[in-house]
Amino acid sequence: TTHIPPTTHIPPTTHPPPTNHARGLREGPSVVSEHGRWTVYSSKVNLPAALNDPRLAKRESDFFTKSWGLDFADTEVMPSFYLPNISREDFGPYLVFFSMCQWIFISLTRSLSHALFLEKSRAELEQVPKIFMRPEFALEDSATFNAVLPWSHFNSAGGCKSSRDMASSRLLQEKLSHYLDVVEVSIARQISLRSEAFFHAMSSQHELQDRLRSTQGAVAVLRGRTATMERVMCRGPLSLLRTALERGNCARLYDKLKLMAAVHQTQPTVQLLLATSEFVGALELIATTKEVLQQELQGIHSFRHLGSQLCELEKLIDKMMVEDFSMYTRSDLNRSLREEPHVLEKERLESLVFGLLRQRKLDFLDIYNEEMIQAAKGIVTQCVVDSVVNIPDIDTDVVTKLADQMRLMTFLQWFDLLQSVFSSFLLFLQRVKATLSVIRNVVLEALDSNQKSRLLAEQTTAPAACHLAYLTHEGLFISDALSDGEAVGPDRASSDSASGTTESSSGRDQGFLAAGGAVSLFCLVGPPGLPFVIELELGRVANNIQELLYAASDLSHDRCVKVLMARAKDGSLERLSPGEFVGLSQAVEAFARSTEDLCCRRSVSLRGALQSQANRFVHRFHEERKTKLSLLLDNERWKQAEVPVEFQHLVDSIADGRIALPERKPPGNAEERKPGDFLLVDGQKYAVVGTVLLLIRIFLEYCQCINDIPSITTDLLSRLADLLKHFNSRSCQLVLGAGALQVVGLKTITTKNLALASRCLQLVVHYIPLIRTHFETKLQPKQYSVLRHFDHITKDYNDHIAEISAKLVAIMDSLFEKVLSKYEVKAPMPSACFRHVCKQVSKMHEAISELLPEQQTQTLFWRINGSFKMHLKRQLARLGVVNDGGPQHGLVMVDVAFYTENLLSLRTLENMDLSMVEIWEHKR
Repeated sequence: TTHIPPTTHIPPTTHPPPTNHARGLREGPSVVSEHGRWTVYSSKVNLPAALNDPRLAKRESDFFTKSWGLDFADTEVMPSFYLPNISREDFGPYLVFFSMCQWIFISLTRSLSHALFLEKSRAELEQVPKIFMRPEFALEDSATFNAVLPWSHFNSAGGCKSSRDMASSRLLQEKLSHYLDVVEVSIARQISLRSEAFFHAMSSQHELQDRLRSTQGAVAVLRGRTATMERVMCRGPLSLLRTALERGNCARLYDKLKLMAAVHQTQPTVQLLLATSEFVGALELIATTKEVLQQELQGIHSFRHLGSQLCELEKLIDKMMVEDFSMYTRSDLNRSLREEPHVLEKERLESLVFGLLRQRKLDFLDIYNEEMIQAAKGIVTQCVVDSVVNIPDIDTDVVTKLADQMRLMTFLQWFDLLQSVFSSFLLFLQRVKATLSVIRNVVLEALDSNQKSRLLAEQTTAPAACHLAYLTHEGLFISDALSDGEAVGPDRASSDSASGTTESSSGRDQGFLAAGGAVSLFCLVGPPGLPFVIELELGRVANNIQELLYAASDLSHDRCVKVLMARAKDGSLERLSPGEFVGLSQAVEAFARSTEDLCCRRSVSLRGALQSQANRFVHRFHEERKTKLSLLLDNERWKQAEVPVEFQHLVDSIADGRIALPERKPPGNAEERKPGDFLLVDGQKYAVVGTVLLLIRIFLEYCQCINDIPSITTDLLSRLADLLKHFNSRSCQLVLGAGALQVVGLKTITTKNLALASRCLQLVVHYIPLIRTHFETKLQPKQYSVLRHFDHITKDYNDHIAEISAKLVAIMDSLFEKVLSKYEVKAPMPSACFRHVCKQVSKMHEAISELLPEQQTQTLFWRINGSFKMHLKRQLARLGVVNDGGPQHGLVMVDVAFYTENLLSLRTLENMDLSMVEIWEHKR
């Protein structure tokens, strides 16, 4: 849209006569109203009219000078500096805009006139009755005729036409004429509106007829020339081509007949293949024949039943292959394990697997699994039978069950049986692995061939030619029915068409070989539509083969568990000695490692069963030693025992870092094997009772057990902790609780008994960190939390030792309180009270000095001395004796000097600080 610049409004010099519309816009004179005052609208002639007055004879050139003087003359007007030069281009947008307006105005005018015309025509046509406008209007119809010409109105009663009837008929005639005129006028108007198009169509029709006549003549000439060319140039060559085509059709018919002959030999050939167990060759031949029937021989009446017969034959082959595979598996797994090779009839197995894969019978692994389960049961049965034959004590006629026969064996006999079962299952797994390896190689070969075939099919646009093989009387498979699968070039194809030969004797790579030769199932180039096993299914089969090997390992372990549990049913495995159970554990672990190396599978059932038996063994092991320890404690008289040489060697081996039971040494001379009074541990002497020596040997047995059976470490740790707690609590009951008075019959619990119990507890505390470290080496890091039991035990033992020390102090404390309460400050000196105190202190020292180390003895007597000073201070305060230098003070100092002199004379107490200042009350 062109933008129209605004223009300056210039008032016209000539005004149109005012109208009603104009009067509505501005005030102007009215031609009918009376004249009022004069306005510009009152002028009669404008300036252009005056200048162009036609009544004047000539134009008066002096019009302006006559009226306005001589000074008014034509002068050149100077161009204004404020007005631009106006050209036609300046009016271009204005003209374009108003030309568009003019076009719109004309279009609207035409449309309006056409609409008015239509409206007027419609109004005029509405005068015509609707009956004339109906499509079914026909005067032959009496009803229509009577409606248009109502003659019944014009017939008088007497049959004579009256003047009224004549007038009605004229009126009717005029009305119909009027209707005719209206219609004709409307038609004429329509024709006038379309006259231009009508005349144009007429002129075009004439021109078209002229061109058609010229074209008709040209076509006639062309057809004549074409007929001449056909007669002269085409009939001969076309006849030659037709003959060549007929010859090619005859050659194809001959090939088709040869193909039919080859197909006719399919069933006899399949029967011969099945007779030699060539299932893959028979299946390949059936598949190729079915494909030829569908593609090349479809619709042949004589072969209408051959397809269904081949399908039934294929189903029969499927059943035969499954049965043959089941028989092969059974014979392979049930044959002798030690005399024959691992894989039985490898070629037969490969052929069967190829055929089963070819038919997608992928459940043959389930058959192998079932036969494997039965074979595993037979292995155990055979091993038991072979072992029982050599044992005359077992009557198989009386004891028929295998489990009962195994329970009647001695441990060594049963252990030999278990070893035989283990070795048999290892040979069984080796055979299963070798067989499954052959099957896996076949599956992988099929997968590789399938992938290559798929890649080749993607690269090749034309399908490879298929081969149909049949067996001749010489026993060889040949392919005479189809051309080879190699690509045929255009030159070769044209030459074959000309000569009519479509056969080829080369390129038989995909055909079968001799009946006894190797057969390839998945060929690189196969016939179209061959049902290859898809890669996903082949991958799943390969994975199932590995899972089947895992299942064989688990099955072997499960059958061994049956043997183990049959023996353990009466609890005989729980009553084994540690050495026997260790041997059993090592044999089971060796078998588990061998199967794991062989099958790459960690089976847990046998280890779990052994762990269960180990837990029971540990329970019995612990209960026996706990009962033994309880009996020793209940019979312990808490006297210092002699230390045999073997126990000293045992302790020395622990000091050397060997936390295990040492081997027994041969007996030497009497001097070397003389028992000692003390147990030397890291340079310290420990006076011990016999129970503690056996306790050391017991916890070494626990350590030896976890060395041999690491899987029971956590269980044994908790049991050992329980044993140590039991020793601590029971010894506390017997010594501190004076339970030994009733249990053993001791008259009293002496200070020597207490000191000896304390020293025994200290020896156990010394070995707890070593035991903890040894157990820590056998635990996993996540199991370290169970070591906290040793921390609790150490705390309990230290508390017990502290209680014994407190008990020793309490004994002397009660003595001091009893004796010093009777003390009187009087001659003779030293007093009998102090003599008695010194005597009891000496006895106390004599009882414990040989049992406790020097430091502990000094600490104990330092506490006893503190108790003595406390009671002496209390008695002196009661007697009123003060530190004033008086006679009583002197007598007390003589007794105190006697006490300190006797105490310092005791061994290991020479340097003890015995300050007695605290016995005196401080002066206020």
